[in-house]
Amino acid sequence: MTTRKTITVTDQQDAWIKSQIGAGDYTNDSEYIRDLIRRDQERSNKITAMQALIDEGIASGTGSKTIDEIFDEAITSAEKY
Repeated sequence: MTTRKTITVTDQQDAWIKSQIGAGDYTNDSEYIRDLIRRDQERSNKITAMQALIDEGIASGTGSKTIDEIFDEAITSAEKY
């Protein structure tokens, strides 16, 4: 199901959207706007997940690891990516 929306953009924004379509990244204005919405939804979900991790960390209390141990674990974890 789809819902029709009417939006207003500035001339500069319209030119940007047209340039994205012209570059072949999108086939029309609607596709571009839907992609922006999907990206915003993903961003919001990531922020929510990160906040949950922060809350969990705060709730877990003070740890017993040293700063060096935490740093070493973070480096090891980051190297996996």
